[in-house]
Amino acid sequence: QMQLEESGGGSVQYGGSLNLSCVASGYTLRTHCVVWFRQAPGKERDAVAGIYTGDGSTYYVDSVKGRFTVSQDNAKKAVFLQMHSMVPEDTAMYYCATDHPSFGCTRNWFREDGFGYWGQGTQVTVSS
Repeated sequence: QMQLEESGGGSVQYGGSLNLSCVASGYTLRTHCVVWFRQAPGKERDAVAGIYTGDGSTYYVDSVKGRFTVSQDNAKKAVFLQMHSMVPEDTAMYYCATDHPSFGCTRNWFREDGFGYWGQGTQVTVSS
């Protein structure tokens, strides 16, 4: 069974940057929709960015457009989330998620009920 593991979280100040990684253990993400979600304390888990590893198509929610970049490595073993110009509202536990191989991310790529494989999460804290 596929296992996802996130890393790269930490604490940064306002305006800082962090790079998160999501690695699929023993698995190649050839044609998968992989989405980064985040959950702040007391709030629902929301999608922030996604990528279809088959062709590199990317998806972003409005609040992170221009600040976050989702990408993949050439070996399709990992997906990354580069975060820049961070603000305290970015503080959350960040998760990567995927599901079975597909032909692309659906128009509902931001819905967490579309994903069956999740990592344990990595904490990101942005101080003002």
